Amino acid sequence: MADHGQRLLDELRIAMARDIETFRGEFPGDPARAILFEAVQPDGGFAVRKPEYPTASLSVAPHLLAASVSCEYRFTPINGLPPRADRLEFMFTSDGDDTLQIKHHGTGQVFTNADALSEYLLGPVFTGRPR
Repeated sequence: MADHGQRLLDELRIAMARDIETFRGEFPGDPARAILFEAVQPDGGFAVRKPEYPTASLSVAPHLLAASVSCEYRFTPINGLPPRADRLEFMFTSDGDDTLQIKHHGTGQVFTNADALSEYLLGPVFTGRPR
């Protein structure tokens, strides 16, 4: 499952980078909607940041041996309140036909492909607000 998990994470990284570029293309020259993608974590994880207020960031940390992925959001509101952190846990699952999916541990929502998971994860970063 680790090989399939790595492939799904690679697909997610590609989908998120593409979705960020598409979003930025919709708002050229608007610094409030600038989103940065950073694929610098040694374990294959990556981060997404919205540096303008309201700031938001998302860190994605894979745990391939445990067949899971941890995601942490940090939001800094414009009203002076302290930053807020939200954590999500996802598990790799299979539907029995060797197709790997990813499941939100808290809600049970299943994402069948990287595109759907990218859309779900990026929404709060694009808006700068928690889900």
